[in-house]
Amino acid sequence: MFSRVQKMKSTAVYALTPRGAQLGKTISDQMKADFFLPSAFAADFDAIPFTGMLRVVKKNFSLYLRHIFIASAGIVVRAISPHLASKYEDPAVVVLDQEGKFCISLISGHLGGANRLAKEVAELTKGIPVITTATDSAGIVSLDMLAKEKKLKMLNPKAVKHVSMALLSDKPVMIFDANNSLGLKNKDNSIKIIWISREEDMRDDLPGVRVTFKAVKNPSPGHLILHPKCLIAGVGCNRGTNEQEILEFIANTFEGKGFSLHSLKCLVSIVNKNDEPGLLSAAKKMDVPVIFLVSDELKTIKPPHESDLVEKHIGVKSVCEAAAMFVSGNKKLLVPKLKTRNVTLAIALEV
Repeated sequence: MFSRVQKMKSTAVYALTPRGAQLGKTISDQMKADFFLPSAFAADFDAIPFTGMLRVVKKNFSLYLRHIFIASAGIVVRAISPHLASKYEDPAVVVLDQEGKFCISLISGHLGGANRLAKEVAELTKGIPVITTATDSAGIVSLDMLAKEKKLKMLNPKAVKHVSMALLSDKPVMIFDANNSLGLKNKDNSIKIIWISREEDMRDDLPGVRVTFKAVKNPSPGHLILHPKCLIAGVGCNRGTNEQEILEFIANTFEGKGFSLHSLKCLVSIVNKNDEPGLLSAAKKMDVPVIFLVSDELKTIKPPHESDLVEKHIGVKSVCEAAAMFVSGNKKLLVPKLKTRNVTLAIALEV
């Protein structure tokens, strides 16, 4: 149900010749990247030695988010090709000549960030970034890149091609984005947008983008679904409550209300619970932070439900509702207090 993303190292720089090594040393120092050179002269540049390009790429490819090669494009293509999975998973790969004149975005230009990386490297080398992705070449906004920048979770990334094709063909694209999470409203955009005010008005016969915290089970192939991190879960629990009970209650509540867990931004509770193993483990499993509030912060909120019994035990009349409302900045709750034997839960939409 829940998984934690494997943490990857940031950037690896590779060169094959002593002249390329000089440029690679400058780039790696500026970017604080790991620097790899053939063992014959690696020590001269304080680099990590390797004895074969194919071998070092095989070892490193899945360990780094970004790879910069000072080598011919042909050599790099042959080295990385056995390890390519898809544009949704592959790291960024940039190739440049040993003079730094041309910085080519080779793999994962958008989602992997190679286009941006090529521009970064070109700035360092005073070279020219070579970007060949169609939307960039046409000067059209790339919705997958924009979604990544805004930290929106793409539910169905394959739908990007339908939306991009419409943009490149100068055709209109529907967008439902109630809170302007993409930041495209009220801008002089180079694309034709049909703004949709109600999610249910999205038409299946037109390409579109839906920015929503609601779960979407069978989206139209031409609709890109983006989930913003905007739901705040206030949680209270009895001492010793296990991780599984908290996880299942949150998951079942989200499913029952039709919310996507991808939109869960954080858990919030009272500071008394900052050493509660089950709560901390549940947050770690969901890969979201936990915010702990002091009593004085919770007391500034007037929640729908208050409890004298809760106040008797921990000094405030509400934990889950008040916590969700305080952090979200919202005076209304999407989901008022629900409870199991050991857990209370309330959900608010961040404003």
